[in-house]
Amino acid sequence: MIVKYIVAIILFSIIILFHELGHFLLAKANNIRVNEFCLGFGPTIVGFTKGETKYSLKLLPFGGACMMEGEDSESDDDRSFQKKSVWARISVVAAGPIFNFIMALAFSMVIIASIGVVKPVVGDVMEGYSAAEAGLQAGDEIVKIGNKNIHFYKEVSMYSLFHEGEIAEITYVRDGEKYTTTLTPTYDEESGRYLYGIYSVGEYTRLGPAKTLVNGIWDVKYWIQYTLKSLEMLVTNQISVNDLSGPVGIVKTIGDTYEESLADGYFYVFLNMLNIGILLSANLGVMNLLPLPALDGGRLVFLVIEAIRRKRIAENKEGMVHFIGLMCLFALMILVMFNDVRKLFV
Repeated sequence: MIVKYIVAIILFSIIILFHELGHFLLAKANNIRVNEFCLGFGPTIVGFTKGETKYSLKLLPFGGACMMEGEDSESDDDRSFQKKSVWARISVVAAGPIFNFIMALAFSMVIIASIGVVKPVVGDVMEGYSAAEAGLQAGDEIVKIGNKNIHFYKEVSMYSLFHEGEIAEITYVRDGEKYTTTLTPTYDEESGRYLYGIYSVGEYTRLGPAKTLVNGIWDVKYWIQYTLKSLEMLVTNQISVNDLSGPVGIVKTIGDTYEESLADGYFYVFLNMLNIGILLSANLGVMNLLPLPALDGGRLVFLVIEAIRRKRIAENKEGMVHFIGLMCLFALMILVMFNDVRKLFV
């Protein structure tokens, strides 16, 4: 049983490390002094110093940091973060989220190269539902819903989830010709959801190298949109803070997925871990780009303002904003972690 949690922590740690590696590599590229590169928070379990940088593993493996000279305090060192040009600092701050998207793309391409994709092809329609009434047939390929282009069947499911109960204009291809129809979802008592009445063909289609790359990009875009839509539901009170998962909940989800996948063999365990890795990495990239204090996005806001004004905002004012944001972030993390632990016993 402990193996699944070890696997979960390793996957979670790899994603965090890759994010921090983005900051680290761009800091080095811009000749910024990096004092410490670490995984986790709290007391140091083990560490070593190479050159000017200390590399360490902390007690709590839920996070990481690339600590640069002069990042959050004044420094006379010519190689400090604050002494570099605004564009150099922007590149360092933006590198973490960008590396998350790169990791998500790499994971996605491995999955697509291994098994292919499920195209948005209708496998069958449900009698009594809008799809059947509109004349959709098995073999029709859905290419657009509303203004959104569709590349995978899961995008049809996502549209249905985030536009629950809404009428949808569907564009599909049959025998090389495009057709457009309107579908009105019907509430299904058994599933508790609104359905258009479409079944997926459920078959994976293998792709060549070029299409694997293109579809990998579309897949990362899908997970970014999924994250943004989920945040929109949180802001509009369609879901509550209690529905969020922090490190404890994420580790449990990864561990449970690992355990359930074992019955299908280690190859499917590997693919499922990569799939969760795509979600988490894209999620981390999006969350860090939010224009909130203490996050990479919040720092980028100040840097962009500086680039436009050609004048820095007072460090003490910016520092205070980030400090308040950090305290709020810690409070949210404690609340989410409390809910995660509570869910383990209910």
